[in-house]
Amino acid sequence: MDSVARLARDERADFAAFLRTLSPEHWDAPTLCSEWTVRQVVAHVVDYDAQRFRELAGQAVRGGLRLNRMNALGVARDPGRTPEELIARFEEHLEPRGLTSAFGGRVALLDGILHHQDIRRPLGFPREVPPERLRHALAFARYAPPIKARKRARGLRLVATDVGWSAGSGPEVRGPGEALLLSIAGRAAGLDELSGPGAAVLASRVDGRPATG
Repeated sequence: MDSVARLARDERADFAAFLRTLSPEHWDAPTLCSEWTVRQVVAHVVDYDAQRFRELAGQAVRGGLRLNRMNALGVARDPGRTPEELIARFEEHLEPRGLTSAFGGRVALLDGILHHQDIRRPLGFPREVPPERLRHALAFARYAPPIKARKRARGLRLVATDVGWSAGSGPEVRGPGEALLLSIAGRAAGLDELSGPGAAVLASRVDGRPATG
């Protein structure tokens, strides 16, 4: 397994371990994905790995090739799955496969970190994301079409002050790497931790309702 895929697997393992600490009430709590509960975010995370290409193609057609609609269809599948069933499925697919293995596992790594934080932040369970994972996720996020980070970060210099990462040119936006990643991915929760002449520009491009990808 190459280095990024290994990082993705480690992130997923940490994510699954965290889910096992949640109470039944937590599973119905809201997340940074404004339309989804914890249960629905987890269902989304586990949805793509277990699908074959034919199933993914069918879901894409039914969703009109619109990512948010495709994701909603996936979450709506088997809505009665229990937390234990979702975690077990998660643990069966720790290594990226299918769509999430694209770009050497970078899709799985970025998706894992974002949705892990989508759940942790509203529940008040902060953590320190391992720096190597953050650096790879930040670099990939700038070019990953589904989260539209490239549009939000255009014309700005991004500086993650805690993990030794920077990219782009223009007015500077600086702050913790996790907050920076959430912000360019459309999550307003990290904006208050950012500073610099470009921070207000980035904030104006974040509407607080991220795509559910």
